[in-house]
Amino acid sequence: MSFKFENLEVWQLALNYIDAIYELADQLPNSEKFNLSSQITRAATSIALNIAEGSTGQSDAEQNRFLGLALRSLIETVACQRIIVRRKYINDTTFMEQLDLKSQELAKRISAFRKALTTSSRNVSEAQLLYEADEI
Repeated sequence: MSFKFENLEVWQLALNYIDAIYELADQLPNSEKFNLSSQITRAATSIALNIAEGSTGQSDAEQNRFLGLALRSLIETVACQRIIVRRKYINDTTFMEQLDLKSQELAKRISAFRKALTTSSRNVSEAQLLYEADEI
């Protein structure tokens, strides 16, 4: 038996993003272990946890609220990424660009899911959503 959230594509994307964030955190200097490394991994994990918690059969408004929290956590990880680049902790620009693309895609998917929930008068499953490329 699987839980509803495990079938959501947006949750699967969040898991992939978490993997990439942990890979990034592993590359940070030891001096950032209890600061940026901890902060970015906790924020990334919070994305998936909020998506899961919001899918518990509550109202669309409540699910939308949890997706909003997931989006806020995602933005927090992006802010951490910007600090990491600014501090020159990671020299692999290709990795950082790919991570940025993943964050943008996840933001679009979460935003589109939220929009579908607010414009629908019935419960929406993710499979019915159309994602717009320019919407965050």
